[in-house]
Amino acid sequence: MKEVCIAAAQAGAKVLRDLYARPRDIHLKGRIDLVTDADEASEEIVLRTLAELAPGVKILAEESGEHGKGDARFIVDPLDGTTNYAHGIPLFSCTVAFQQGDTVLAGCTVDPLRSEVFYAARGEGAWLGDRRLHVSHARELVEAVVCTGFPYTHRERLPHMMAAFNRFTEVAQGTRRLGSAALDLAYVSAGRLDGFWEIGLAPWDVAAGQVLVEEAGGLVTRFDGSPLTLDGREIAAAGPGLHAAILEVITSTATLPSAR
Repeated sequence: MKEVCIAAAQAGAKVLRDLYARPRDIHLKGRIDLVTDADEASEEIVLRTLAELAPGVKILAEESGEHGKGDARFIVDPLDGTTNYAHGIPLFSCTVAFQQGDTVLAGCTVDPLRSEVFYAARGEGAWLGDRRLHVSHARELVEAVVCTGFPYTHRERLPHMMAAFNRFTEVAQGTRRLGSAALDLAYVSAGRLDGFWEIGLAPWDVAAGQVLVEEAGGLVTRFDGSPLTLDGREIAAAGPGLHAAILEVITSTATLPSAR
């Protein structure tokens, strides 16, 4: 199924790359949540590829919902980073994962403009092309670059997220907000980012990233350190030397007056 994920994500990424320089058809599916014709065109080719290579397997896709039955499914985000894409900011991705029961077994995230293909399967490691990936060895926040995003929904939790962002900016080497959670997690698996945290995410935002980070030697949990659930809508990911420090900042800022 790893190879199926790779083929489907690459097919979707090609559509995104081909349409990137063209005028966009953009509409809203929430107050600030965009969807474009590129999301829809990419999802169409991803679903077609999955149907050809793994017929009958259930699919959960961001734009069209869930199709099929069974305890195995592909999880698809045809364009993660739609706002970046719509504004011509070259940071976005196409991501496909395969889940059996409660476990994500394989996943692939493709950066279309850089032609970077991040992929992983349980027990086989995480890879960027033919290079094996390893998470950062950072052990102190002062030597770490960490990344987050802010939710389209759950806006009531923005004060907590801002409090955590402010605290990380104080104690870390750098903080970033890139605009594509799937790409953020791929960067954590590659050691480009030392850690990542966010709330308000859906399964398609994190499924491939979870297996990438874990197969690269990292930890992926909820904010309280409990195991990640794809529908839990919160995630903290980092190398084992930094993960506890990231959780400490997140949980401690939740008690600040600005986070209530």
